[in-house]
Amino acid sequence: MSIAPPLLRLRSGTLIPQLGLGTWPLDDDGAASAVETAVSLGYRHFDTAENYRNERGVGEGLRRSGLDRSEAFITTKFNKEWHSVDGVRQTAEASLQRLGTDYIDLLLIHWPNPGQDRYVEAFRGLRAVQDDGLVRAVGVSNFKPAHLQKLRGAGLVPEINQVQLDPYHPRRDVRRANAGLGIVTEAWSPLGRGGKLLSDPVIQGLAGKYGKTPAQIVLRWDIQSGVVTIPKSGNPARMAQNLDIFDIELEPADMAALDGLEGDEQISDSDVFGH
Repeated sequence: MSIAPPLLRLRSGTLIPQLGLGTWPLDDDGAASAVETAVSLGYRHFDTAENYRNERGVGEGLRRSGLDRSEAFITTKFNKEWHSVDGVRQTAEASLQRLGTDYIDLLLIHWPNPGQDRYVEAFRGLRAVQDDGLVRAVGVSNFKPAHLQKLRGAGLVPEINQVQLDPYHPRRDVRRANAGLGIVTEAWSPLGRGGKLLSDPVIQGLAGKYGKTPAQIVLRWDIQSGVVTIPKSGNPARMAQNLDIFDIELEPADMAALDGLEGDEQISDSDVFGH
C-alpha cells in the first residue's frame, strides 16, 4: 500500500493532504467513479470547481466510498459572477448543495478577473463564510504577485494560491510572493499539458535512476518543493502510480536539475483570462 501523503497546516489550522486528485475535465459520472476508486487507493484530498460541472459527482463518489466526511478534504472554486460578499455566500451554499455536504474544506476564487476588479470584495465574502463555518479554509487560484499585494493592502491574505506549475513553469515569482505572505502554493496541471514535459530527457533519466515513472518524478519534485499537488486522472492504475511517490527522496543535485528545466512555453495570463 502507498504511504499516505504528508499533511500541511494552513493558517486557519486546517490540515491539507499535500497530494490530491484533480477532477477536471471529468463529468459527474466520471468524477463519482474516479473519487470512489481514489478513496480505495488512499486519496483523501479531492479538487473540483463550479466551472468543472462535476461537484455532484465528487460528492456522490465520496458517499459511495463510505469514507467518513471528516477524513475527506474537498476543495472547490467559484466563477467571476460571484465576486461580491453576498455572491460568495450564494455560490458557497450552491456548492454545498451540489456536493451534498455541510462544509467545504477549502474554497477558492478561481480567477482574479482584474478587469472586473471585484476580487477584493470576493475575498471579503470568503472570510464571511469562513467565519460562519460554511468553509474551513479560504484561498485563491491563478493570482499573480500584484493581485496578492492588492489583497494584502486591504488586510486580506489567502491561505493557498493554486496556480499552473510544473518544472517547465516553476512560477518562481508567484512562489516567492506566496512564501513572503505565508501562503501555501498549490500546483494545478502539475504534469504539464500535451506530454512534452514527461518526455524530457532529464526527467526520463531520473525516472530510470529512481525506478519510477516520469510523472512520479515530477510529482516528487512538487512534494520536496513544499508544493501541494493535484494530478488529474480517471485511470485507476495512473491514480495509484501518482500516489506512490513517498518511498523515495530526490537528491539535491536532481532537484536542482529539475529546477533548471524552465522553458518559454506560455500559459494563460490571468490579467486577461478568467471565468
